Amino acid sequence: MEPLNDVFKTTLGEAERILSTKAVVGEPFEVGGNTIVPLVAVGFGFGGGGGEGEDPKQSSAKGSGVASGAGGGVRPVALVIVDKDGHARVEPIRTVASVVDKVGEAIVRVMETRAKTDKEAAGAAGRTAG
Repeated sequence: MEPLNDVFKTTLGEAERILSTKAVVGEPFEVGGNTIVPLVAVGFGFGGGGGEGEDPKQSSAKGSGVASGAGGGVRPVALVIVDKDGHARVEPIRTVASVVDKVGEAIVRVMETRAKTDKEAAGAAGRTAG
């Protein structure tokens, strides 16, 4: 059953390569000076089998077979949001729709903060000019 062992080793090697830290912690991206890091859950399963034997209908026919299969999935679970001041928070994600909501909320907060900062800066400039 050496071919079966080889198939299992290859399958496990690929699973190990795929299931790295990079698969769970996504690439950070920036929105309005805030860094957003997606976190995901990864599920993976595999199986395999093999056999040898003779065809009872043909006395000279021998056969063997080996197979493996795998499947997996990735699901977003949270966003780590680090603001420009270095404060971090984790926002859990429950559904795909909430991913869009969370990113949208983060963008809205950034825009509101930026508008407030711009308004304060304009007010300060007006006070100094007058």
